[in-house]
Amino acid sequence: MQYNINKIRSNFPILNEQVYKKQFVYFDSAASAQKPIQVLIKEEELHNNYYGNIHRAAHFMADKATVEFEAVRDKIKNFINAESREEIIFTKGTTESVNLVASSFGEKYLNEGDEIIVSEMEHHSNIVPWQLAAERRAAKIVKLPFSNDGVLQMEKLPELINSKTKLIAVAHVSNVLGTINPIAEITKIAHENRVAIFVDGAQAVQHISVDVQKMDVDFYAFSAHKMYGPNGVGVLYGKEKWLNEMPPYQGGGEMISEVSFEKTTFNELPYKFEAGTPNITSVIAFGAAIDFMNEVGIPAIGEWENELLEYATLKLKEINGIKIYGEPPNKSGVISFNIKGIHSYDLGMLLDKLGIAVRTGHHCADTVMQHFNIAGTVRISFGMYNTKEEIDIFITALNKVRMMF
Repeated sequence: MQYNINKIRSNFPILNEQVYKKQFVYFDSAASAQKPIQVLIKEEELHNNYYGNIHRAAHFMADKATVEFEAVRDKIKNFINAESREEIIFTKGTTESVNLVASSFGEKYLNEGDEIIVSEMEHHSNIVPWQLAAERRAAKIVKLPFSNDGVLQMEKLPELINSKTKLIAVAHVSNVLGTINPIAEITKIAHENRVAIFVDGAQAVQHISVDVQKMDVDFYAFSAHKMYGPNGVGVLYGKEKWLNEMPPYQGGGEMISEVSFEKTTFNELPYKFEAGTPNITSVIAFGAAIDFMNEVGIPAIGEWENELLEYATLKLKEINGIKIYGEPPNKSGVISFNIKGIHSYDLGMLLDKLGIAVRTGHHCADTVMQHFNIAGTVRISFGMYNTKEEIDIFITALNKVRMMF
């Protein structure tokens, strides 16, 4: 089926806006994707027609909201091919999903002297929670390095694993380098050594087809707002065997079965890890985003974004003084770069004046910046709605800025 970019863009009204009287070009989807009209309509529909607090009430509005809310859990189960809906936990975002596992898994399985392997290319959200868990349990963080082309040094992984290794934490796709990591291969090595694996999928699920059963991962996390959905919603997938054994992350309403001053018993999965009233509106609207992505098709989106990636990379390499960070053979739609003699922040600020939204700085990945001994980069990232014409506008603007220096 032909990729109908004009039809897709028509669902995103914000793309018709102007910035400083210039055509708005949004190249910051890795930070947060724009929302299609279907998501905005769903949020309004809920509040106008059937809002109520889910699960606990006995009235029509709450019942309807509950049905809609739980239907999204099923959509996510199918989207990532989880074995059961009980393995889908709603959180505030990828960050909370990581913290949940680091806290609960750490409390149950980490002991003094144990080790957690974390890749060098991780977002801070997939480093700091493990450091905190390690500090609490007197455990140790071990670094899995990457090469200068942005590829994990997989040959070093087996030698980093020992009898003290309890878990490997790794991104499916790097938010700076764009590297698509070989998750199935990492999982195979981990499981051969009886080690669990946690995968940060925040930069993956909107670009490539994800099958958690095929990859055999133990935990997988992602955020709605990077998938054309609302802010404040995340997902944690976890195998039932782990989730059943792990203690709750937070206490409160919904996650309990019975409470007395003598003893509290906990609710069944998935509610055991969903304390308190959730972000009802955003979860239900997230369902509309998933429907929209399924309608376009993840394979089609990925193929289109790869075309954009290849086109933009070739155009960027024609610019004198440019340095691209991360050129692995398997890459998703992110390009991080610097131009000699121009600070990344200055470049980003001037591009903004020309109507182009990019990201600058360390991208919450200090360890990647330290690897290359740099302070930061300019990052462009693509969504399903971007075009080659926008890349041309960006390249023209980039050359204009470069000439100013």
